Amino acid sequence: MTTKLTLLGTGNALATKCYNTCFALTAPNGCFLTDAGGGNGILTQLEKASIAIPQIRWMFVTHGHTDHILGVIWIIRLAASLSLRGKHNGLTIFCHDECEEKLRTFCRMTLTKKLLGALDNTVRFVRLQDGQNFTAGDFNCTAFDIHSTKMKQFGYRAQLLGGKTLVCLGDEPFNPLCRAYAQGADLLMSEAFCLYTEKDLFNPYEKHHSTAKDAARVATELQAKSLLLYHTQDNNLPQRKTLYTQEARQEFAGPIYVPEDLETLVL
Repeated sequence: MTTKLTLLGTGNALATKCYNTCFALTAPNGCFLTDAGGGNGILTQLEKASIAIPQIRWMFVTHGHTDHILGVIWIIRLAASLSLRGKHNGLTIFCHDECEEKLRTFCRMTLTKKLLGALDNTVRFVRLQDGQNFTAGDFNCTAFDIHSTKMKQFGYRAQLLGGKTLVCLGDEPFNPLCRAYAQGADLLMSEAFCLYTEKDLFNPYEKHHSTAKDAARVATELQAKSLLLYHTQDNNLPQRKTLYTQEARQEFAGPIYVPEDLETLVL
């Protein structure tokens, strides 16, 4: 049995030529969505990927920045509406306390009373602590604090069907305090805000982000089997896959993936 990884979006917060970074893990028992981008564009991406809202039974929200959390409201809205009509079997949202508070506030401000009635019933939150294990359908996961310098943010390590491991590092540079969770992943998912050769143009270090070269160096240090780069600029989208792969190859010898929006990997 295999897991499908679908990149619904691969761009950073201000990308306009691709959607904000978010992805879905799909297995026989349903779909596990991580983040949802910055708006209702998530609905377009899901439709293009042939992922129906009732398939999404579990979500993980890394942090409260606009390009990751605002799309979640649209997922909640549709899941709540469908569940009230008996067309959704329930949505569980895994996140830390700050994300839960933001999402509940957004819901109170934007959803109807009828839809709010689904919260804590068919749409429920599971508040995670650093190092806490959780199960999202076919995936056994461990959440961890990435020790962000900007806003509280969690990543996770997931055991996939067949025993492979996937590690989502969030959208900031790897912190050595997370080594126990990230070491030896079969697939390491890392932000690469820009190319190292573009660092003077995009100032990734001032924004506390990595370049493709930096992410690849970390993947080697962590003995990752393969590396996926996302959360990038969109200035060179037609050449992005080639350029980011070439730069990362200077530091990492394993398979390197620089996916386009809606690209799917079978893990």
